[in-house]
Amino acid sequence: MLTIEQLTKRRGSHNILNGISFQAKPGRVTGFLGPNGAGKSSTLRILLGLDRATSGTALINGVPYAQLADPLTAVGAVFDGSGAHRLRTGRAHLNWIVRSAGLPRSRINEVLEIVGLAHAASKRVGSYSLGMARRLGLAAALLGDPEILILDEPTNGLDPEGIRWIRTFLRERAASGRTILLSSHLMGETAETVDDIVILNKGHIVASGTLIEIVGSHKTLEDAFFAFTTRRDIS
Repeated sequence: MLTIEQLTKRRGSHNILNGISFQAKPGRVTGFLGPNGAGKSSTLRILLGLDRATSGTALINGVPYAQLADPLTAVGAVFDGSGAHRLRTGRAHLNWIVRSAGLPRSRINEVLEIVGLAHAASKRVGSYSLGMARRLGLAAALLGDPEILILDEPTNGLDPEGIRWIRTFLRERAASGRTILLSSHLMGETAETVDDIVILNKGHIVASGTLIEIVGSHKTLEDAFFAFTTRRDIS
C-alpha cells in the first residue's frame, strides 16, 4: 500500500503541497490527476525518496522508500523516457540494473517479453522510438517483480495498440493484488483503466474517491476534472 499523510512541500515562501493525504490500495489502480504545476511530480518524487518533504509522510508498505530492504521488489517506477544511456543497448541497460540489485539475470528476458521489446533488445537505446523507450522504462521497473507500480504518463508515445496493451497489463497486475498508482493527463484512457481517482490542484486534493463517485453527475471524467480544478475556493 502507498500512504500519503499530511504531506507538505514548501520552497521558499511557496507551498507546493499543502498537507495532502490519500492512499493507493492493493488490487486497485489509482489515478493521480491534476493540471501542470498541481504538485503531482513533487508528490511522486517524495514518495520515491528523490526529494524531501517539509512535513508529513510518504510511505511504501508502511516505511519510507529509503528504509525498504529490497526496493526493486517492493516498488517499480516509470517516469519520462527509459533513463537509459543512448549508446547502450536495451539489454545492457537492464543488465546493469539486475547486477546492481542482485536480481537473477533470467528476469531480463522475461521482462523484455512482457513489454514486447525482445526483438529490439540488442539495438541501441538512441535508436528507439518514444514508445519503445517507454516500454524499456517499464521493463526496468518490472525487473524485481514489484508489489507496487508507480507510473507517470505511461502511455506517452505509445500507438493505439500499445495503449490498449498497457491498459490490459495494468488491469491484470491489479487483479493479481498489486498496487498501481497512475499519473496521467489522458482522461479518456484513465477512465478506462482506474478504479480510484485522486485529483490535485494547486497543492490541494480537490477530489478523491472511486471513479464512479468522482464522475458523479458529470458526463465524463474530463468534465468532472474540469469542474474540480476550476473551483474558486482553492488558493
